[in-house]
Amino acid sequence: MSESDLTAFAEDLHETARASFGESTGSPYYNDSFTEVVGGFLTEDGALEGIEPCYFRKETDTGRGAMEVFGYFVSRGGSVLDVVAGEPNRKAEVVRKADVQRILRRARNFVERCRQGIHLELAETDRAHPMALAIHNAWPDLTRVRIFLVTDGRVTVDTWEEDEVAGLRCTYELWDIARLHRLASSGRPEEDTVIDLDPPLACLPVPGDEDYSCLLAAIPGAVLAELYDQHGAKLLQRNVRAYLQARTKVNKGIGETVRNTPGRFLAYNNGVSATAGQVVTETGVGGVQQITRLVNLQIVNGGQTTASLHHMWNRDPRSLDRVSVPAKITVVGAEALDTLVSEISRCANSQNAIKEADFQANGAFHVALERLSRSVWSPAREGSTVQSRWYYERVRGQYQVDLSRRDRGIQQRAFRMQNPIAQRFGKTDVAKYELTYLGRPHDVSLGAEKCFQIWTTEVLGPPAEQTVPDRPYYHQLVAKAMLFGRARKIIQSLRLGGYLGPTATYVTSLLVDRCADRIDLDEIWRAQDLPTWMHHAIPALAVDVVRPLLVDAPEAANVTEWCKKQACWDRVKASRWTP
Repeated sequence: MSESDLTAFAEDLHETARASFGESTGSPYYNDSFTEVVGGFLTEDGALEGIEPCYFRKETDTGRGAMEVFGYFVSRGGSVLDVVAGEPNRKAEVVRKADVQRILRRARNFVERCRQGIHLELAETDRAHPMALAIHNAWPDLTRVRIFLVTDGRVTVDTWEEDEVAGLRCTYELWDIARLHRLASSGRPEEDTVIDLDPPLACLPVPGDEDYSCLLAAIPGAVLAELYDQHGAKLLQRNVRAYLQARTKVNKGIGETVRNTPGRFLAYNNGVSATAGQVVTETGVGGVQQITRLVNLQIVNGGQTTASLHHMWNRDPRSLDRVSVPAKITVVGAEALDTLVSEISRCANSQNAIKEADFQANGAFHVALERLSRSVWSPAREGSTVQSRWYYERVRGQYQVDLSRRDRGIQQRAFRMQNPIAQRFGKTDVAKYELTYLGRPHDVSLGAEKCFQIWTTEVLGPPAEQTVPDRPYYHQLVAKAMLFGRARKIIQSLRLGGYLGPTATYVTSLLVDRCADRIDLDEIWRAQDLPTWMHHAIPALAVDVVRPLLVDAPEAANVTEWCKKQACWDRVKASRWTP
């Protein structure tokens, strides 16, 4: 890729942050916006399970002990702390090794100070206080720290050697503009994952069909746990279930088997069903086939088994010494990936019920919505003759792929004008807009992926009952997107501190709840803007009603967790605010 490609993509990232969140470059709130944009790529990729943007910086007189972070997330059932460090606004310029060292050192300093209790030095109104407190409270259960460097510059080093933070293993991932561009322009939702097995894994090849082949194997439990430890959510991108933290009967049963009869795990457990884009094998001693490399391994069934074993391995690696996990690995070509993997997921499941709608991310609803977004022009705003489209990105990276297919210059400028970055939205955004409008802000606050699963299961319903979107639906969906997006921008301009996401969805839900008879989605679509009365109501609603009720969590509970509860919405909805 050329330097001009990287420079243009860097500008696209910043334009997305500015357009989506209305911030000028350099402010803490802009840094939050940039983190959210890039974090969306990493979440879709599976590198991160989620991201809570929260820019924090503290300098010292000597420079030693300085801290700077852009956000965090506690992942893998509370066992892994992910911290995002950043260097935005480099516009494809070189970020040298000394700069990388400085950025990562500042992030490590922050993690260490959170462990020590820096939240006690911060005012409760400080926007970084909830982040520092959450990390401090999570520390006793942590087994690992991961620091992600994200930048729109070009990093000159490929890897950074792991070390320790206060006795915890600390690993680093470097995401520069070149790596982000490869991800965004690949037309696939994730980077290739290449796993080399040493020692090789014995397997039994089984004849398949034209579009797949199959291998049967028994994977040592420790190997499976280590793979999950290294690659995390990237192994489970096509597994529709989240790990339930050993609360279900199945997961408790896994724990009991490992503790009491580990040698019988192979007999008792259904194992894992996985897919791979490519498998490399060799002939071992006695003519036994052995797997040496797996490319794009995806555990489509058995994610809970994998995560449960990882949970136990983290606390005692020797506990899995006698555990073997039955595995069926289906080698699937790219052309059959989406269709065949969904069928494998559906048919392989026998441990916990998965509803049919969980498999519909690539179904008729989303295909039809994508088609509408490419053909329907939005009305010109008052005083303008310029029309544009709202671009639905069914698979992350489609926008960049579409853009790259056009010649640089006039064609790409025309594409951007017709499909503004600020009007690009994805399937998790659809779920967020719909659930917010339906009065379920607590579900939206669970995070993008969980929100999408809830909406798919409980709102769209089974495929046979789904209504394929038409133009009227599309118009109203875009109006809901504008309602949510404009409300978020207004709230962000108020500089209320943290919790922007929950505040925006709660304000929008309460506005709809109280003013349903005044909200005309078709009129919002025609005007491509909110009516004046909404522009006046949203700030008052945020400052006087919603914000105090969210921050004042019962019994000093964690605000982020409080926002995820039905009781929080009930409390907000019981307020006496009227327009």
